[in-house]
Amino acid sequence: MTIGLVGRKCGMTRVFTDAGVTVPVTVVEALPNRISQVKTDKTDGYRAVQVTLGARRPSRVPKALAGHFAKANVAAGYTSQEFRLNKDEGESLAAGGELKVDMFTVGQVVAVTGTTVGKGFAGTMKRHNFAGGMKTHGNSVSHRAPGSIGQRQTPGRVFKGKRMSGHMGVKNRTIDNLRIVEVDVNRNLLLISGAIPGSEGGRVIIRPSLKAASQARRKRLAPNKAPVAAKGAAGKGASKSDKK
Repeated sequence: MTIGLVGRKCGMTRVFTDAGVTVPVTVVEALPNRISQVKTDKTDGYRAVQVTLGARRPSRVPKALAGHFAKANVAAGYTSQEFRLNKDEGESLAAGGELKVDMFTVGQVVAVTGTTVGKGFAGTMKRHNFAGGMKTHGNSVSHRAPGSIGQRQTPGRVFKGKRMSGHMGVKNRTIDNLRIVEVDVNRNLLLISGAIPGSEGGRVIIRPSLKAASQARRKRLAPNKAPVAAKGAAGKGASKSDKK
């Protein structure tokens, strides 16, 4: 897993390129993420960096968490997030440091994780995109009905996971292959092309896209070339076919 930033979704707007093309973007405010702990294989069994965001009164923080922040000499925050580290990353990170928006560049492909907007109790057509029943031919009260949900006496029950009506939204979702259009270091803002999950003011996590990195590696690999037959062998084969 790559190191990312925890931010807040501010809303959507648009920017214009030099060619006059409008690009819809989502504005994310990513205040400096303070490093509260750097975990290692020796002490914790795995490598990770733990960050906190925002400001919180010490009286509102549990004593155990307040001691954790005090040990790292970091101001208490209202949220914490942990990013796993690979063997070759995070060597320069230390408790008390900060991660800022300048770790991203314009044009970089990122993946954004957020909590989707809650829709409450929804029917099958809205929740699962069902087509619904017939509109005519005697159908009068079953236009949006889910239809049959079970089988016969065997198995005599409804299978788990059946797509039915229920609570919709409030799920963690990740949108990949989004591109950073602009980085505002002075105001701690990231302008990301397209829409990201969550409502305005919701917490989001921005990471470099692993999918884009793997695709770039595949493009750099040269394809295997088929062995080329020797000129002498090709000439002998042609001469034999001519004789026949």
